[in-house]
Amino acid sequence: MLPIWSCGGCGAPWPCLTRRQELRAEFEDAPVSLALYMGAQLLRAAEDLTWAPAGTLHRRFLGWLR
Repeated sequence: MLPIWSCGGCGAPWPCLTRRQELRAEFEDAPVSLALYMGAQLLRAAEDLTWAPAGTLHRRFLGWLR
């Protein structure tokens, strides 16, 4: 849910654990595409969440891709 970037299903910060699993399954054969998609979402979120530290947003959006 924008602009606070929370999950519409559980209310946790997006992407929540369930959404991460769904994204991994959706992009199973395209991990680079998933990384690019999440990078784009990070940029969008940074515009909305100007108060959030950059490192926190990086971990939230990209840190779980490893």
